[in-house]
Amino acid sequence: MTCREAQQMIMPYINHQLSDDDLEAFLTHVKGCPECREELEIYFTVDYGIRQLDDDIGTYDIPGALERVLEQSWEHVRRVHVLTVLRYVFGTLSALSLTVTFLLQLRIWWQAGMF
Repeated sequence: MTCREAQQMIMPYINHQLSDDDLEAFLTHVKGCPECREELEIYFTVDYGIRQLDDDIGTYDIPGALERVLEQSWEHVRRVHVLTVLRYVFGTLSALSLTVTFLLQLRIWWQAGMF
């Protein structure tokens, strides 16, 4: 991912509008690119500050909030990976069980003289 693409994804990231694949690519890029990380911090600070003022909450730990949001995003990416692996495992087990069931049924038919 280029810096330009990452910078275009900053506001969709802040607004939770990125797909899972885009989210992972964005997080990976921001983790390794100080310029894009700084750009994210600027946008996040402005957006978070405005939301805090609108909600009149009064807690302004903006750097901590960004770190929490990034960690939650990474946790989401990890969860998506685990669910993807589980989907493949269950799909494979289902196909395998159907194959075994079919082979056992063929054996029953063979023993009954149907073939």
